Amino acid sequence: MRRPGFRLNNSSVFGFPCRSPTCLEQKECAVLPLPKIALSASDYPRLEQLARVAAQRGDISAMFLMGEINRAEIIPGDACDIRSIVTIGSWITYWTNWGMPRKTVQLVWPEDCTSDLARISVLSPLGAALIGLHVGDQMPYFVAGCMNVVRIESVSESESNVVPLIRAPVFADNDPVDDDPGPTAA
Repeated sequence: MRRPGFRLNNSSVFGFPCRSPTCLEQKECAVLPLPKIALSASDYPRLEQLARVAAQRGDISAMFLMGEINRAEIIPGDACDIRSIVTIGSWITYWTNWGMPRKTVQLVWPEDCTSDLARISVLSPLGAALIGLHVGDQMPYFVAGCMNVVRIESVSESESNVVPLIRAPVFADNDPVDDDPGPTAA
């Protein structure tokens, strides 16, 4: 029986229906092969515990993250190719299937995720999809029941060309100027 608004051919991806027009083109609705992922040995224990606890509370993104952790290769933090792998703290430039311009974000722990749009939690759908990817990889992920695909353009360790909106004042001698004499005796 056909449900209104759903395609008959290639109508599901990972068991989820593709709806027109918000989903991928029909030719992209075929199951994408999952890329090999690698996790830093230093990130692994905390990442696994974080995902396990959140998944036990029913967090769908954490369940996806647990699956990614379980299939990942764990590599030493000083491995030669670690710089081209998305780790916690990495700055990632990526494209999505929506045709939006490329975007650069930093992947962070949930408690470090603020209202700054340049930071994305590893427990978000996109964050869980990004962790462990290599430059050039593409990975499917779901938001609001629709599959999206993220493609990694570049990864950098900690610096980025993203400038925060608010900066701390910079002083010439690196010491703040204190003109306030403090409390005085009466």
